[in-house]
Amino acid sequence: MIYQIRLLVAVTALVIGCNAVAQAQSAPKAPEPTLSKVPYGQHPKQFLYFWQAESDSPTPLLFYIHGGGWRGGDPQDKNLLNMLSILLEHKISVVSIQYRYIQDAVAADIKPPVKAPLQDAARALQFVRTHAAQWNFDPQRIAASGGSAGGCTSLWLAFHDDMADLDSEDPVARQSTRLFCTATIRPQTTLDPVQMKQWTPNSNYGSHAFGIFKPGPKEFQLDFDAFLAQRDAIADWIAEYSPYALVSSDDPATYLFYSNTPAIGKKQGDPTHTSNFGLKLHEHLQSKNVESELYYPGAPDAKHHTVHAYLIDRLTRNEK
Repeated sequence: MIYQIRLLVAVTALVIGCNAVAQAQSAPKAPEPTLSKVPYGQHPKQFLYFWQAESDSPTPLLFYIHGGGWRGGDPQDKNLLNMLSILLEHKISVVSIQYRYIQDAVAADIKPPVKAPLQDAARALQFVRTHAAQWNFDPQRIAASGGSAGGCTSLWLAFHDDMADLDSEDPVARQSTRLFCTATIRPQTTLDPVQMKQWTPNSNYGSHAFGIFKPGPKEFQLDFDAFLAQRDAIADWIAEYSPYALVSSDDPATYLFYSNTPAIGKKQGDPTHTSNFGLKLHEHLQSKNVESELYYPGAPDAKHHTVHAYLIDRLTRNEK
């Protein structure tokens, strides 16, 4: 019996060790940033990382915004690391930003709270453009990408009118916020609870963007029912901060990646990242004659099966 127990312990340890090695081998290794924690504002979370691709001529640039529900996350997350090396190999430089979270906005009495991470992204993009010559990239060929909330922010930037203030004394504020294209990973494409409910009946996301939380001792708990009930009272905020509401015919090319098949009007296993979001935005973009590509398993018209394949094709197409 003692021998069997020892053998079991040894085998278990071996399995755990092998799994750890396998995970370490499969995990993408991050190239060392060219520049780390470059501040683009005064808040401790307003900083970015920059990876410069080797090139004699100005490169395209990926502007990456990490996910995490605007409440957490990592500027060097797995979505970025999975494509970082290959983008650099294809002479595409990369910026990844950190930004203020919902809880930071609530503490600073910023309303609605989502204004903080979204405007941080706009400011970071303008800041990056002021360094185009120094960092050897083409300021007209910038793509935005990100997963989940980072994808939602990317789409908000893409569809929003240019936020450049040409009369400002601040050289950063005078820079454009327009993008060449976007390629996002399972993004939320609307922050309108009525649309969410129509598309996906068991939707439960988004109330935190507008400072609507369940009462009680636990902070920042989402409350979709209250969000839905207060929808008309915050209609102006939704019009300003929901990507779907901002779409117009002059918007940049858009690529949407999802890992599940859409089923409009049916409950979803992961309603926060359902491809219902992607299908409805894709249809909306097509109605405005905006170039759009939607990928999900079995998608009939998808030409690119990964975000990085789309980015490499779209950003370097004229250089071939």
